[in-house]
Amino acid sequence: MADSAPGGTLRLADDLVLSRMGYGAMQLAGPGVFGPPKDRAQAIAVLREAVELGVTHIDTSDFYGPVVVNELIREALHPYKEDLRIVTKVGARRDENGGWHPSLEPSDLRKQVHDNLRHLRVDALDVVNLRLSAEGTGEESVAEQFGALAELREDGLIRHLGLSGATAAQLTEAQGIAPVVTVQNLYNLANRQDDPLVDRCAAENIAYAAFFPLGGFSPIQSRTLTDVAARLGASPQQVALAWLLRRSPTTALIPGTSTLAHLRENVAAADLALPPDAVAELDAIGG
Repeated sequence: MADSAPGGTLRLADDLVLSRMGYGAMQLAGPGVFGPPKDRAQAIAVLREAVELGVTHIDTSDFYGPVVVNELIREALHPYKEDLRIVTKVGARRDENGGWHPSLEPSDLRKQVHDNLRHLRVDALDVVNLRLSAEGTGEESVAEQFGALAELREDGLIRHLGLSGATAAQLTEAQGIAPVVTVQNLYNLANRQDDPLVDRCAAENIAYAAFFPLGGFSPIQSRTLTDVAARLGASPQQVALAWLLRRSPTTALIPGTSTLAHLRENVAAADLALPPDAVAELDAIGG
């Protein structure tokens, strides 16, 4: 598997090996990550193609859709390949208009875990990330919420735990409760406030899964990035992804797309070599 996985693999535990180039399934839902996809057949094809290309790391959540994306994953990929790992998140709910609302009460976190289990049709979830409130200060305790998930891990319903939208202090607190195998935070070529946390995760063999690796709803726009990409005969998006893979040995990427062409372009970025002069120019973007 290590030879075929795009970007290589991360071994985070004996039973947890992820392809560094993963696939973020969020965009398979309808506009605003709400409702069904415009083209269900294409959504199914994208998921199957990702696995065919060697991706063993799929990122999802029951609040994508809601439920829609997990049901697509189940339809496309169940029964799951032995090496496929599905990473999900809990900590939010959607309203009838598609709004996002933190939902971090331990009782509801437990319900969200059971919902994910049912919709993905698995007996245990490979990894569950606790999604922390985007409105938080980063100083809030995670003990009660993470503790609830740790209990479900002890019960065998979750194999591994992670955090999403977390600070270094929250990571430390969580590690005092149960092992943390992933941190999923906003990070990309232009948004590098998490540099110290990226380095810490590498030192502690924690996967740092960079979400919005291409900027998300505000795509990265840089003349330097465009110029480097032109010299290398690649797209700016491929260069941005290749830079992230080079940034740290435990960086994992979960770019999302709803088209086969874009999926293949993203995965091909794992093979893009960046010469030292290009790396120096790209490093300066976020400096």
